[in-house]
Amino acid sequence: MADPKGFLNHGREVAKSRPVDVRLKDWNEVYVPGSLLPIISKQASRCMDCGIPFCHNGCPLGNLIPEWNDYAYREDWSAASERLHATNNFPEFTGRLCPAPCESACVLGINQPAVTIKNVEVSIIDKAWETGDVAPQIPERLSGKTVAVIGSGPAGLAAAQQLTRAGHTVAVYERADRIGGLLRYGIPEFKMEKRHINRRIEQMRAEGTRFRTGIEIGRDLKATDLKKRYDAVVIAAGATTARDLPVPGRELKGIYQAMEYLPLSNKVQEGDYVTSPISAEGKHVVVIGGGDTGADCVGTAHRQGAASVTQLEIMPRPGDERNTVSQPWPTFPMLYKVTSAHEEGGERVYSVSTTHFEGDEDGNVQWLHLTEVEFIDGRLTPKPGTERKIPAQLVTLAMGFTGTDRDNGLVEQFGLDLDERGNIARDADFQTNVPGVFVAGDAGRGQSLIVWAIAEGRSAARGTDRFLTGASDLPAPIRPTDRALMA
Repeated sequence: MADPKGFLNHGREVAKSRPVDVRLKDWNEVYVPGSLLPIISKQASRCMDCGIPFCHNGCPLGNLIPEWNDYAYREDWSAASERLHATNNFPEFTGRLCPAPCESACVLGINQPAVTIKNVEVSIIDKAWETGDVAPQIPERLSGKTVAVIGSGPAGLAAAQQLTRAGHTVAVYERADRIGGLLRYGIPEFKMEKRHINRRIEQMRAEGTRFRTGIEIGRDLKATDLKKRYDAVVIAAGATTARDLPVPGRELKGIYQAMEYLPLSNKVQEGDYVTSPISAEGKHVVVIGGGDTGADCVGTAHRQGAASVTQLEIMPRPGDERNTVSQPWPTFPMLYKVTSAHEEGGERVYSVSTTHFEGDEDGNVQWLHLTEVEFIDGRLTPKPGTERKIPAQLVTLAMGFTGTDRDNGLVEQFGLDLDERGNIARDADFQTNVPGVFVAGDAGRGQSLIVWAIAEGRSAARGTDRFLTGASDLPAPIRPTDRALMA
């Protein structure tokens, strides 16, 4: 145990953010560089090294949280990094992007603010990169087997790295022009700078993983041809079919899916554009959807110089504190969350539904009409007399995703079965109905969190390795049927 009295002597202290007026002038990460290390030892000491660490239940990766908390408290960064990487291929991703269900399950969180697990995690990995403790793990021998991984998001990269280290020759196919999937083009730079992806890619290249960008399986290369080339295939193509809003006026110019809008600002940071082809500059922006993707749109619009930003959510405003009856510890509670993007301004409106859009004579959206809604007999119902309109010259739809892409032919060409939710069906080894074809991440689970994606990639890698060799020593932290800890 790090410090038997740590949780009594120290309160919760999180990473410091740069002032709003400063960070809105650039696209760098919002946190003050280096602000965590001076405080992280005390924060790690708050871990009680519980006899039953429920943080493990909250984390699908099975992260050894009390162990690396102890090493961080003692500032043994090399040992902390080893324990961190034992269960997580990319802790710098999860430490920045995961909503930390481990903290919701922290035992200390029953009656005190939880341990800052996420901040400890990112401090350990940043220190590991700084000191050279992150090195390529090159396999001692090659198996002679080949694997194609479709998709380079967190699930695909995790599967690829595990299989490469097991000695297989792995090629990752990505339809975009750069590796990273939604990490690259769906997550704004201010949440995670892309240098973190780049150095992991270089590590994976050094280990032997090969990358093929600009190739969409199903369109540019038939799935059947891919299967002939490789001994096994792992599909980690994500759940990229966005939920639409079929209301009058949807066809007006200026209404975009979030994943049409966000990647362009990232491409500006990559140097592909001087300014984004879809910019919020000087416009009244409305973001439909109250989740993390919606918040990403809010922060992006602020940095582009929007005249105003309004975020709409059809559900009621969550509470500020855990409801111990409907969302008891250690489940992940739905709480009112103020992200860095929300700190930067804008208005958040709850319990409203869009009825239609109104445009000008040139077909550009100008107004969004909405109505308040309430639950009646378990259904969201419009409240009479609450209709109004708000200015909307740029609208982004951030209402989630409904499944993997069906338009590119990948599902049909492989002949894959789907489950009742429209995801690619798989067995206990993450194998589809087609022998040698496996699925990991959102393509099989449905829209989920980055920590689940990495866990899926690791587990699918074990199933693939066992298919290729008859046995596997690779870890499988989750089963395909496992779900988040919910009430």
